[in-house]
Amino acid sequence: MEEVSVKEARERISLLLDRTQKGEEILISRRGKKVARLVPVGVSEKRLPDLSAFRASIAVNGASLSQTVVDSRDMERY
Repeated sequence: MEEVSVKEARERISLLLDRTQKGEEILISRRGKKVARLVPVGVSEKRLPDLSAFRASIAVNGASLSQTVVDSRDMERY
């Protein structure tokens, strides 16, 4: 993992991005302190699981919640 200064990163950003795209990680430092890290974007990003089968398995008993709320509001008005 290479470490470069902010000034050097500005001057060579295109080259650094090319190297990062190939899988390399680059550390960027300011005044000798590490402030950022360029890393390649992962192919398999974390995604939420598909819940369509779970949602289909839920059985609704009675009236829908939205209808219950509408009915309760109508009853309170009078």
